Amino acid sequence: MEMNLGQWLGVQDCRQQERQWNRRASEEEDLTWPLTDSVGKSCAFFMPPFLSWKMSWHPQYRSSKFRHVFGKPASKENCYDSVPITRSVHDNHFCAVNPHFIAVVTECAGGGAFLVIPLHQTGKLDPHYPKVCGHRGNVLDIKWNPFDDFEIASCSEDATIKIWDIPKQLLARNLTACRKELVAHSRRVGLVEWHPTAANILFSSGYDYKVMVWNLDTKESVIMSPVKTINCHQDVILSMSFNTNGSLLATACRDRKIRVLDPRAGAVLQEASYKGHRANKVLFLGNLKKLLSTGTSRWNNRQVALWDQDDLSVPLTEEDLDGSSGVLFPFYDADTNMLYVVGKGDGNIRYYEVSADKPHLNYLTEYRSYNPQKGIGVMPKRGLDVSSCEIFRFYKLITTKSLIEPVSMIVPRRSESYQEDIYPPTAGAQPSLTAQEWLSGMNKGPVLVSLRPGSELLSTRPLPPERPLSNPMAPTSPLLFNQREKLGAEDGRRPFSLLEEKAPRWAAEHRLEEKKTWLTNGFDIFECPPPKTENELLQMFYRQQDEIRRLRELVTQREVQAKQLELEIKNLRMGSERF
Repeated sequence: MEMNLGQWLGVQDCRQQERQWNRRASEEEDLTWPLTDSVGKSCAFFMPPFLSWKMSWHPQYRSSKFRHVFGKPASKENCYDSVPITRSVHDNHFCAVNPHFIAVVTECAGGGAFLVIPLHQTGKLDPHYPKVCGHRGNVLDIKWNPFDDFEIASCSEDATIKIWDIPKQLLARNLTACRKELVAHSRRVGLVEWHPTAANILFSSGYDYKVMVWNLDTKESVIMSPVKTINCHQDVILSMSFNTNGSLLATACRDRKIRVLDPRAGAVLQEASYKGHRANKVLFLGNLKKLLSTGTSRWNNRQVALWDQDDLSVPLTEEDLDGSSGVLFPFYDADTNMLYVVGKGDGNIRYYEVSADKPHLNYLTEYRSYNPQKGIGVMPKRGLDVSSCEIFRFYKLITTKSLIEPVSMIVPRRSESYQEDIYPPTAGAQPSLTAQEWLSGMNKGPVLVSLRPGSELLSTRPLPPERPLSNPMAPTSPLLFNQREKLGAEDGRRPFSLLEEKAPRWAAEHRLEEKKTWLTNGFDIFECPPPKTENELLQMFYRQQDEIRRLRELVTQREVQAKQLELEIKNLRMGSERF
């Protein structure tokens, strides 16, 4: 540990006092320490100075369920190899992930493009893999719609923003036709950000020093004017972040100022002019009413600073990390109160636990790797593997190897059951507001869902309609028809047919289970690419054996169900003949 001259002299003084104390103890002198300090002031407690120095040297023990979180990189066959990652020097993530796809900005001659790879399609990428290309300049940022896993926004040096619909099937050729194009910026667009709770609301910032608010809930394919333009910045915006309900927007600007804005009115609510910290990235810390920024100190050391969102005059705490020059990307998990700091150009991921009380940042440990990352992607919580106690997942863009490497942050637990304490209800894939409701002034928190397997089907698009179980022309009685309408109105769904109403409840559960097994990561299991290795071939074989076994059980259950329905139809006919 490095010490300055004053600290070294203090240590030597304490050691000298300790030697004097030991000498007096050996001579059996009176060891009552005087209750006054060196300047004659009364001491609050009885303790030798060297003992107090020793006690303060060791940090206090702090209990936490995330003390032993560790990073686990994916094996070689579960990485994405031969991916032509962009060479752009822009300080962005260049990667966006959702439970179905991973999107990566790539190199493309004559314009900008990015790749959309199905999440399960690991291994070596085909060099002629189709791209999403429609921009005339380099793509600078991409973001998935948090409420639609098949919609993505991209911005480019050509000063446009494009909204793309990604087909559910694998891309067979380059996708060049976008669904919407947003044209209003006069210079290149560096950042895009979706609103966290309102549907079809998109924010963009460009090198024209403007932040624009777009309403995509229109029929126009080309939108020329945003619903709001914020003109309070004096330089390029480097980062944007929303609070939990999207009522506040924090920005970091190249003029070294952090601003907290009202995104609807465009008014500046708070502004930081602290000159000891030059912020590059800023982040809201959930419901803690605090901001975290990463940047550099006066001595050009990489630094993390914590702020009170209601008072940006002075940071609550500052922590210098190292002397590297790469930008620090912060990521905050509001469910676990954990902060991850990822450095561009190095392979390390530091993580902290954030608390409302001092000290606000509690360092846990660090994931270290020799492979430096150029960009990083993060999987939403609803796409994590809860069976392995995974609480966060990164996707590192390693340009030196043309590789995308998943890194899972795991809490070590012996039990294989669902861990309720590390998976509280989290933000789901459903918006809590429409675009018009948010623009009119309403604020709502995100719709929370449970990550417990089977608790809720998180789907952003409706599944195909169910096939009827039997002949729908069976006779119906007025009493059963009224009951059917009543149940349909209570559940908010379409009314059931008579035979669906009369069918046992487990039949509907099996239909839901059948749909889940048909889809793996949102794709039909029969549309998976062919196996490339012997291990993948064995996995495919065992998967097919399980599928055959399941189908046999399903056929047996359907036969029993068909016999029950035939008996019910027979009973209904006999009852109608009696009346």
